[in-house]
Amino acid sequence: MDTPLAVEALGLERTYASGHATVAALAGVTLGIRRGEFVAVMGPSGSGKSTLLNVVAGLERPTAGTVRVDGEDLAKLDEEALARHRSKRVGMVFQAFNLLPRFRVVDNVALPLAFTGVPAAERLRRARAVLERLGMGARADHRSNELSGGELQRAAIARALIGNPAILLADEPTGNLDSANGAALITLFEELHAQGQTVLLVTHDAQIAAHAGRTIHMRDGRVVGA
Repeated sequence: MDTPLAVEALGLERTYASGHATVAALAGVTLGIRRGEFVAVMGPSGSGKSTLLNVVAGLERPTAGTVRVDGEDLAKLDEEALARHRSKRVGMVFQAFNLLPRFRVVDNVALPLAFTGVPAAERLRRARAVLERLGMGARADHRSNELSGGELQRAAIARALIGNPAILLADEPTGNLDSANGAALITLFEELHAQGQTVLLVTHDAQIAAHAGRTIHMRDGRVVGA
């Protein structure tokens, strides 16, 4: 039996108005990513790869086409349901770490659970557990502005994992890291994948993409190779 799809996109289009012109960020993207896969998306700037991630995350709605995440058709979700989708079904890691600098690491990691009704003590317990899992337990009570770049990105990944998401979305996660920390981060993604986590990673770096099980190539809003 085939493994179920974590992400299914059918004829996805996303257009923007730019002056008097219309720009197609996505132009008929069709693809499937199975649960437990580690997939990289590569392409030049403007190819649509980050827009694809935003649509899967429910941050943007497609102009046309269908996207299902863990079997849920996102077009059928209202804004409140999309917010639940972002907090429970997907975890997002960005090039910018987006941590609150004067908050403790454990508080930053626990923050997504604040919107799901989980009691404060349980939020902190889960946050400490995921930080331990990522080798960051000793830094849990430090403020995020006291962390190195590599530690900041691990903390950001911990925050993305706190809700036990069906899929981890990473947009150029090594972009602000030096080569050593970038390599360590990719090793971490490989470890998460080995534990069964579905990972969809956007990168412009072929060496990073080589660590994925499969690479999807995009150009001009289209999939040109998978």
